[in-house]
Amino acid sequence: MPNITPFLWFDTEAEEAANFYVSLFPNSKITKVVRNGEAAPGPTGAVMTVAFELDGKPFTALNGGSMFKFTEAVSFVIHCKDQAEIDRYWDALCVQGEGQCGWAKDKYGLSWQIVPTELPQILSGPGVGAAMAALMPMKKLDIATLKKAAAA
Repeated sequence: MPNITPFLWFDTEAEEAANFYVSLFPNSKITKVVRNGEAAPGPTGAVMTVAFELDGKPFTALNGGSMFKFTEAVSFVIHCKDQAEIDRYWDALCVQGEGQCGWAKDKYGLSWQIVPTELPQILSGPGVGAAMAALMPMKKLDIATLKKAAAA
């Protein structure tokens, strides 16, 4: 399969956003910053794109202007090993709003799903109905509550 890189369109915050995301995830770094030349549509010397890695996976951020905004139609899932990790990412990313089932919108409008790695197991056992009933109204996911519901 060819490499696929998420390409994120920002108004003017590409470098700020990339630095923020890199600060949150382990094994992350900025790999390249491209600045506008004289023929670019933006101000000469301003950041045009930022290439970065989140946990070793490539991303690109573009300062493309205000004509496009993020929507919940695209989100990134963070698979968390425990409740502390869920809490940490939730506190850092849930700024513009929270949705059902672990969805959070960050300060740039990008949507994230912050879920435990064990969610598929919790939702596949005999207590799946009770687990789903517990999951659906939750904003930030609570692993203990989900496990308790699934075991009932």
